[in-house]
Amino acid sequence: MSALPSPEAQPANPHRLTASQGPQTVRELRAALAAVAPAELIAFNEALDAARLDAVADVITEWRHVWALRTRPQVDEAIAAALAGTVRLVPAADVFARHGLSDESAA
Repeated sequence: MSALPSPEAQPANPHRLTASQGPQTVRELRAALAAVAPAELIAFNEALDAARLDAVADVITEWRHVWALRTRPQVDEAIAAALAGTVRLVPAADVFARHGLSDESAA
């Protein structure tokens, strides 16, 4: 028996998109992006068409995340709280420092 909790016992992280969540095919991703905004679909298609073959998976992952950001209520709530000033904002430099990175690491 392991001391680690089982994956089933872990609550879903609203800030992460698992492989089984959201669109599962390129066709589904296109339809999901089109439902969010036609401009998102156009941008996705352009990014996918311009991607090198070894970067296609990265483009798809990035746009699955865009879809999640546009459709998850937790994102809207976080943005609303930040705009209303009801949540303490953390400077990016502090976040990077917490993970042993510098601002230049993000570039």
